[in-house]
Amino acid sequence: MAKWYENSAVNEGIVISSRVRLARNIKKFPFPVQMKQEEAEEVLKTVKDAVLNDRTPLANAFLFRRVDTLPMEEKRTMVESHIISPVLAQQQKPCAVLVKDDETVSIMINEEDHVRIQTIFPGENIDAAWDLADKLDNLLEETIEYAYHEQAGFLTACPTNMGTGLRASFMVHVPSLEKTGQMAHLSRTLSRFGITVRGIYGEGSDSLGGIYQISNQITLGQSEEEIIKNLKNAIHLVKEQEQKARKAIRQKDALAYEDQIYRALGVLAYARKISAAESAQCLSLLREGAQEGLFQWHYPKTMYQILMETQPCHMQQGGSKTAEQRDVARASLLRQIFQH
Repeated sequence: MAKWYENSAVNEGIVISSRVRLARNIKKFPFPVQMKQEEAEEVLKTVKDAVLNDRTPLANAFLFRRVDTLPMEEKRTMVESHIISPVLAQQQKPCAVLVKDDETVSIMINEEDHVRIQTIFPGENIDAAWDLADKLDNLLEETIEYAYHEQAGFLTACPTNMGTGLRASFMVHVPSLEKTGQMAHLSRTLSRFGITVRGIYGEGSDSLGGIYQISNQITLGQSEEEIIKNLKNAIHLVKEQEQKARKAIRQKDALAYEDQIYRALGVLAYARKISAAESAQCLSLLREGAQEGLFQWHYPKTMYQILMETQPCHMQQGGSKTAEQRDVARASLLRQIFQH
């Protein structure tokens, strides 16, 4: 089953992916931060049974994984793949994730809330992500009674998630806005409309290779449809500003612009040792160059798939490695792809 990040739509525009996340809690249990061990285990069983029972049409497509029993490196690899959040990776109490075979859906159990439904689609496809998340939410609600208040909406551990419990986001590639120092100004502009800019792995993370997450801040007082409409308007502005920044950079010195991109290709194709940060920057330049028509992306993997597979914990798989050994292994992997 092909993963969402293998889809060609991931390479084609400023928007890499669209994500919807719903935060839910089960009425009869305390929030995860207050739960006892046995209560946490009962929540795991309740959610697992709700998804994997015989009447669920998607049951056979999901894999259940206990997260609290996994080695930390494996948890971090799942964070790099956007399967789980950094919060779930650090959770000490019984916790788990249900993952769909193409990784478009992950249902985190006992993260900050009892249930975090996450759907990810390639490219600018937020409506499809919302539709699937909504259907999964309704499916769970057939057997689970959520904590809900008539005025406050869905009750969540963090007050900023109350109301709809919906966080919708676009993962965007905006290297020229980053390069020209415009991201801070754009972030301030978007915040006035209830939109926030975060790093590649969400709150508290940094950007990587010019990649950011643009998401709603407000979950209370707006409907799900209003939240998504507002986010779509915001992403239109982000795309417009990135395109203007690219054009300005290229017009200022076209030769230097093209030289930088082709040098990045040379590094990826021939380097013998390369860090995660340098490879991310080179991949960013190549994705931009392909979109600007400097060459065709004929490589066997998308930019984002390569970026993900060359992150430190992915490179650590197969045995313990020093930082230098990871850099050598990363360069070897990149040569196999870019000399293709």
